[in-house]
Amino acid sequence: MATYSIKADADADASSCVGEVRPPVTNHVPSIWGDIFSNYSSFDDQEREKCKEAIEELKEEARDMLKAKTTPLNQLILIDTIERLGLAYLFETEIECKLKQIKHDDDDLLHYVFIKFIDKDGMFGEGDVEGMLSLYEAAHVRFNDERILQEAADFTRHYLSSRETELESHLKDRVKRALEHPFHRDIPIVYARFFISIYEKDPSRNELLLKIAKLNFNFLQKLYRKELSQLSRWRNEFDLKSKLPYARDRLVEGYMWCVGYHFEPQYSYVRIGLAKGLEIVGIMDDTYDNYATLNEAHLFTDILDKWNMDEVYRLPEYMRTVYHFIMSNCQDYERDALKLGKAFATPYFIETVQQLGRAYNQELKWVMERKLPPFEDYVKNSEITSCIFLLFAAIIPGFKSLTQETIDWMKSEPKIAISTGMLGRYSDDIGSHDRESKGGQVLTAIDCYMKQHGVTKQETLSEFARRVEEGWMDVNKEWVQTAFVPREIALQFLNYPRMCDATYNNCNGDAYTDPQMAKSNVVALFIEPIPI
Repeated sequence: MATYSIKADADADASSCVGEVRPPVTNHVPSIWGDIFSNYSSFDDQEREKCKEAIEELKEEARDMLKAKTTPLNQLILIDTIERLGLAYLFETEIECKLKQIKHDDDDLLHYVFIKFIDKDGMFGEGDVEGMLSLYEAAHVRFNDERILQEAADFTRHYLSSRETELESHLKDRVKRALEHPFHRDIPIVYARFFISIYEKDPSRNELLLKIAKLNFNFLQKLYRKELSQLSRWRNEFDLKSKLPYARDRLVEGYMWCVGYHFEPQYSYVRIGLAKGLEIVGIMDDTYDNYATLNEAHLFTDILDKWNMDEVYRLPEYMRTVYHFIMSNCQDYERDALKLGKAFATPYFIETVQQLGRAYNQELKWVMERKLPPFEDYVKNSEITSCIFLLFAAIIPGFKSLTQETIDWMKSEPKIAISTGMLGRYSDDIGSHDRESKGGQVLTAIDCYMKQHGVTKQETLSEFARRVEEGWMDVNKEWVQTAFVPREIALQFLNYPRMCDATYNNCNGDAYTDPQMAKSNVVALFIEPIPI
């Protein structure tokens, strides 16, 4: 009995010691953007208005092109070009009408286009590069059980890779981009910026569409700069850089996610709401993962669950800053939700913040006590730390079409949300492993899988990459089959993995944490206008 007591006391002392230990702290590089986005002048507003007026003058001629009688194939090529240039939102009605007409008049068109690549033995044969590129792109919208499209993807990838160096400039650039980021997996506005530059070199380009695309991009860029200016001033009010030096200052990189979710001008509130949600996520993540002791994290989680400002005095000073930041954002959210007729959204938003705190706390407990859970438990917790639920809640007030029924649907954990979240989680685990392991001092999902299955790190990375690919197939299928929610809302479950694909650079880093990885996209989208 005495022996047991001694052991129990020793375990308790060890547990107590672990509870007071701070994790290895990573000193993240400061933001590389300084105050570049803090100011936005009335002159910028005037220039944005000029772009808008010029677009309106040209839109009617473009509408006439869409309505003109031509072959179904030519109509599809025109619509595809408009979408790639980032202009589809300007012609939604006309495009929808034209696609319905094509489907009605020639429902077998796509079937005929597809079978021209297959020979009499059912094998894929080589065609022209444009055709093979189209087949390659189409194959990335496949489901898990579509063997022929998998074969098409493999065949065309090999074909395009072998021909890439001998192509003309504009086509070579398109092929190179597609091999790195297939169009279906690319961020729409990032791809539009890229496509405008290569479409300009295309001898068959449509000058009218090219001009509208340039004007439209510059119009959007000035709108994004205005939103970034508002967000920069908002963040600076909290003085987070000096009060929370352990936390990443990544407002600009986070805002990339916002334009990735919905780039169109009518979704300004969605972008602002998402940016603020991402700031909450980033600060909570770094507080739990990069600074808090286990005891501090338990206390913070408990007070967060109570959602009571009266107990904030129990927290250490830095955690009071975090708690006040979360509460202030929730108050803003509640005010805006009420103003926009979405008062029902606030309880769900609070619930997702609390849920995320519990999941981060559980993760920290596993890490600090060095007690790896069964991998299945880690994965279940990762459904929450993917942040798919909090990010969904953050943008609710920005959608007129979103109702309490939509929230109830999301709370049921629909498969599209889980598939999307886990795809992102595995991408994150691969891309962030080196950073999060802190030189092997901290256990990660990679270690958890390696221990349970007795495999090497490389085998684990390969398995996670396979799950990312499988996740894309699941998201594709769920995207097609999800009919309960409006398209504008369901779209985020497609754009979330697109952002993950770009952020974690095909599993080769973390562009949110490393600002140099995101720099080229930030400059292209928010700093350098397109010459007209």
